[in-house]
Amino acid sequence: MSSRNKFLLMLSFFAAPMLAAWVAYFGWHPDRHKNYGSLLPVAPLTEVQGKLLEGTPFNLDALKGKWLMVYLGAASCDAGCAKQLYYMRQTRISLGKDQDRVERIWVVTGPGQPDPGLIKDHPGLRVWRPGQAAFIDQFPGARPGGHLLYLVDPLGNLMMRFPENLDPKGVIKDMKLLLKASQVG
Repeated sequence: MSSRNKFLLMLSFFAAPMLAAWVAYFGWHPDRHKNYGSLLPVAPLTEVQGKLLEGTPFNLDALKGKWLMVYLGAASCDAGCAKQLYYMRQTRISLGKDQDRVERIWVVTGPGQPDPGLIKDHPGLRVWRPGQAAFIDQFPGARPGGHLLYLVDPLGNLMMRFPENLDPKGVIKDMKLLLKASQVG
């Protein structure tokens, strides 16, 4: 091996890491994580006084420190409502040891009482009726007959919305990432 070839080999050993660093910094962009749910402008929930299904007063501030999966829907639960409640339950169960960090709430909009059989199928689901109609106005995209699922962080801020025809795997992935990264709740 000539001295020139030895010099070029030594030069390549020292130049290769710098070239790799330059390519990694300027040219290579790994897939960035995309949330399944839509991030909302973080806003604290207000008008959080209301009553549970049994009629006992309950303030949602009592659940601060927990992640809240919130579904807004009429008391007459149709097929879309039942599907969202089922997905909420299954998502929470799939979180394993972290499921105690998440609460599920069905915010009943309008008059009427939910079917007791449906409530029995969802142990641990809090069925809550807000004291003020203004509570529902805080949820972007909420409309009568809609089936959106929302996420409230442990500090009481509305922060994410999931689509009506949701993919439970996407919700589970988002929830696991949030719970892993969160130091609160």
